[in-house]
Amino acid sequence: MSEPISVQLYTVRDALSADRDTVLRRLAEIGYRAVEPYDPTTDPKGFRQVADDLGLSVSGTHASALLHREPAEVFDAIATIGTDKVIIPAGVAHEEFTTRDGLQRAADLLNGLAEQAAGHGLRIGYHNHWWEIEPEVEGRHAIEVLADLLAPEVFLEIDTYWAAVGGADVPALLGRLSGRVEALHVKDGPVIKGEPHTAVGRGVMPVPEILAAAPGAVRVVELDECATDVFAALADSHTYLTSLEDS
Repeated sequence: MSEPISVQLYTVRDALSADRDTVLRRLAEIGYRAVEPYDPTTDPKGFRQVADDLGLSVSGTHASALLHREPAEVFDAIATIGTDKVIIPAGVAHEEFTTRDGLQRAADLLNGLAEQAAGHGLRIGYHNHWWEIEPEVEGRHAIEVLADLLAPEVFLEIDTYWAAVGGADVPALLGRLSGRVEALHVKDGPVIKGEPHTAVGRGVMPVPEILAAAPGAVRVVELDECATDVFAALADSHTYLTSLEDS
């Protein structure tokens, strides 16, 4: 895997809001060499400076702000933090993923954003939760139908944990979406809604099989909620994923 293991900064959102620079330094000390912000509009120049000083690249960024702010302003901030991957992590009504017409509307939204992003040298992706997986449309998981309706330049970031919660055989799903998936949220835990996540390798997710099904995708560690020390869990996750790459 040529891309460094990344970490979604939502994992450390509370600490980040209190002291961004210290948090980024701690992540770099753990061994992470890439991060995935969730709000690129907060002090993008300052963020880029600190990241550069610590040797952290930006593997991509979530950008829900695109759905309620002036897109050009958001795109400028994203260009400043230093990535061309712009990921919509939510914001489309859950009901849209239950019918083909709803999926077409979701695709139209993403395709329109992709056209705007291209003018700024950026690319649009979509990140799933369970509600794009659980509904079946035309006998397939809704996200598979969505993928067929997306413009070729729109990529997917598959949240492997939420895909499992939604009922997918995750390695098989990744195989069917091959070529569209450019990033994975690599997470672990009991695969039960509402239960906290664990360090990667400490739960029930078949992580090696998942990674093997999307060998070219960027690995992004995330814990939505954590019952233990979150930095310890991130360190354990990094050690585990590095051991898989070295084996």
